[in-house]
Amino acid sequence: MSLELKKPLAIFDLETTGVNISTDRILEIAIIKIMPDGSRLVKRKLLNPEMPIPPGATEVHGITNEMVKDAPTFKQAANEIKQFIEGCDLAGYNSNRFDVPILMEEFLRVGIEIDLKTTKLVDVQRIFHQMEQRTLSAAYKFYCNKNLDGAHSAEIDASATWEVLQAQIQRYPQLGTTVETILKTVGEEEIVDFARRLVMENGKEVFNFGKHKGRPVADVLKQEPQYYDWMMKGDFPLHTKQKLTEILNRTLLKKN
Repeated sequence: MSLELKKPLAIFDLETTGVNISTDRILEIAIIKIMPDGSRLVKRKLLNPEMPIPPGATEVHGITNEMVKDAPTFKQAANEIKQFIEGCDLAGYNSNRFDVPILMEEFLRVGIEIDLKTTKLVDVQRIFHQMEQRTLSAAYKFYCNKNLDGAHSAEIDASATWEVLQAQIQRYPQLGTTVETILKTVGEEEIVDFARRLVMENGKEVFNFGKHKGRPVADVLKQEPQYYDWMMKGDFPLHTKQKLTEILNRTLLKKN
C-alpha cells in the first residue's frame, strides 16, 4: 500500500533558536512536497533569525550565527514559503505542537495570514505514539530499519518523517491510504490556537492554563474583562491573542 493523495502533502521540519513559540525564531526550514502523482519537490532555506542563536541551540542542530548572517530573514522568504505550501496538507514529526505553531507565528509576525481551515495536519509522531511510543530516531529505526544519521538537519528529519509515514501505512492497514483515513483512525485534533492555551471542550473554547483552566473563554471574558487585557499585554503567541480577540468580538456581538 502507498499513500493516496488528493492534494499535495508538504512534509516539513524546522530548526529554531529555541522552543518558545512566542519568542524563538526559525533558522532553517525544509519542505518535501509530495505530489498526488508521487513526484516530490524539495525546498530548503537557512534563515537569519535577527537574534543571536543560543549556544545550546547550536549544540543541537549545528547552525551558527556565522552560517545565517547573510541568509534572508523570514520576512524576505515568507511569500516564497507560503506559495510552496499553499494548497497542501501539512505533515511533520511533533508538528502539531511545535512546527506548525511556530511557522504560523512567524507568518503572523510579518503580517501574512495563512488559512488552515481546509488543511489537514498529519503529525507522524501522533501516529507513532499511539502505536509504539518512540522518538523520531527510534521511529526511523523501528519502521525503516535504518539509523538516522544527521538528525536535527531539517531536510534529513523531514525526509525521514516521510519514510516513516510511508512505512506506517504499510505496517498498519487500519490507517488506510489517504490523509483523511489516517486522521479518522488516529483522531483529528480540533485546534483553537496553535500554542494550545485555548482548547475545545464540548463545543466551547476553554482556557487550558492558569487560574481559569477548564472554564469557557467567553464566560471569563464576560465576567473578568481585565483578563483579556492581561493576556494581550503578556508574552503570549500572536495566534493565541488573535483567537482570544475573535472570541471576545463574538461575545460582544452576542450581547447586542
